[in-house]
Amino acid sequence: MVHTSKAADRVMKNISRFIEAKLGLKVNMTKSKVSKPNEIKYLGFGFYKDRASNSYKAKPHAVSVSKLKIKLRKLTSRSWSVAWEYRCLKIKQLMTGWINYYRIGNFKIKCREIDRWIRFRIRMYLWKKWKTIKNREKQLRKLGAYSWQAKTWSCCRKGYARCATTFLRIVKNDLLKRKGLPSMTDLY
Repeated sequence: MVHTSKAADRVMKNISRFIEAKLGLKVNMTKSKVSKPNEIKYLGFGFYKDRASNSYKAKPHAVSVSKLKIKLRKLTSRSWSVAWEYRCLKIKQLMTGWINYYRIGNFKIKCREIDRWIRFRIRMYLWKKWKTIKNREKQLRKLGAYSWQAKTWSCCRKGYARCATTFLRIVKNDLLKRKGLPSMTDLY
């Protein structure tokens, strides 16, 4: 927040002296540092320069976003056999807590990105859950696929990820929302 690194070192020295002498606290010099705002991670937040207002604004740090994705990966795992309602409840709890904490930051684009990724993983989970060709065909017909689409898609031998991208046309976002899967963008 100052113009030169020399001024930043002087401010750091004066603040450290004030904290130790006047307040009687000990400053941990290994954790305290002088750096640019966009290089700092503070309580899970990172900072970026907003060109429009010419000031620094908060956003969730990349490390915090990657930790969220690790937790969501566990909750959307295809091998985790729990009820759909429980899975959706846990995802909603995690999202609500994360958004309530980082609400003061700007991360709407990141929310959309994470939403897209979660829905993709849920579609892979559903494809694996249906297991057999007959069941897949039956479920696809229930969701509104034509009979020829259901037959060809259910016989697909591609991987779960490839099938989940094809499957996107049938299992739409509003269907997942009605079934209880929360949207991070809506919570934001």
